[in-house]
Amino acid sequence: MKTYSFVLTCCVALFLAGCSTTPKEKPKPKPEPPAKPVVKPKPKPKPKPKPRYLPFNAKGLVAAAKERCNYSVKYDGRYVPLRYPMGDVPNNIGVCTDVVVRAYRRQGIDLQRNVHEDMKRAFNAYPSRRVWGKLAPDSNIDHRRVLNLETYFKRHGQSLPLSRNPAHYKPGDLVTWRIGGVAPHIGIVIDQKAKDGKTPLIVHNDSKGPVVENILFDPKFTLVGHYRYWPGRRVR
Repeated sequence: MKTYSFVLTCCVALFLAGCSTTPKEKPKPKPEPPAKPVVKPKPKPKPKPKPRYLPFNAKGLVAAAKERCNYSVKYDGRYVPLRYPMGDVPNNIGVCTDVVVRAYRRQGIDLQRNVHEDMKRAFNAYPSRRVWGKLAPDSNIDHRRVLNLETYFKRHGQSLPLSRNPAHYKPGDLVTWRIGGVAPHIGIVIDQKAKDGKTPLIVHNDSKGPVVENILFDPKFTLVGHYRYWPGRRVR
């Protein structure tokens, strides 16, 4: 009996000891790492606006060509030193190419500069060396030569088929001939018709100053080129 009481006492003591055991402390949570600073991305540079071009105004070119006929111009193709760009011979002199150059200038297009820059890039594409013995571009005279303008319009405009159909020649088109089969000549097709009601008239200067005449299919003028150079005009 004593043994039983002893065992019971020990069990009670162990039970009380277990109940009074202090629970283990929970581990403290690890501190959160400091927040990384927010780096804002650099703003992307705005793309430069693309140049804006106005569509070519063929009616404006025709009007400018006809307006040239109001000037008294002595036919004179001598070499004249010119400023660059937008250089021009005196307004009271000129040749067939000056009619074209001046009409395009009224549209904001400088053929002196355009031809010169193209010749600097591709001099051998032009006949200057072969025909005139030139070794380099010359902004004083290159744009005043029909053969150079023909080359430029082929390279940067449309070279259209030669046709005997007058309907194929639109106002603002450029036509070149060889007068007497030899002398290069150029003129601008306008919006007026010859007496036949079909053949468009031409503004040109073959020695009398700028005039409007029916020469498109004139047998004295050998038709050799038909071009359309209607570039957009840069405004920005």
